[in-house]
Amino acid sequence: MFTDPIADYLTRIRNAQSAGHKVVEIPASNMKKEMTKILFDKGYILNYKFVDEGHQGTIKIALRYDAKSKRPAITKIQRVSTPGLRKYAGAGELPRVLNGLGVCIVSTSKGLMTDKEARQMNIGGELVCTVY
Repeated sequence: MFTDPIADYLTRIRNAQSAGHKVVEIPASNMKKEMTKILFDKGYILNYKFVDEGHQGTIKIALRYDAKSKRPAITKIQRVSTPGLRKYAGAGELPRVLNGLGVCIVSTSKGLMTDKEARQMNIGGELVCTVY
């Protein structure tokens, strides 16, 4: 039983990259699936596959590395809002990660999206994690 499944998702990605794995398997949930789609759209992961086996299903993520230096595409992936301390921000208060080079994933009333998309739609929400 996990107390924070999103932190577990981020930690599995972080650990797989530090170990040099090509693929990581993570237990699935709707929020994790949406986060995976955002990471793929922004180019942080190579590919993903949703496997609906058993009760919960899994997400298989192919991690992206630099061809020459073999360094991972994700330099840092960090949880912002935790179950013990939720962090919320309005549309004007959304953080800019690495001056716009990184991404902050925000949970809004319109679903999960990046900080840039939330700013364009002029809505705020819970700051889930930052990636760069």
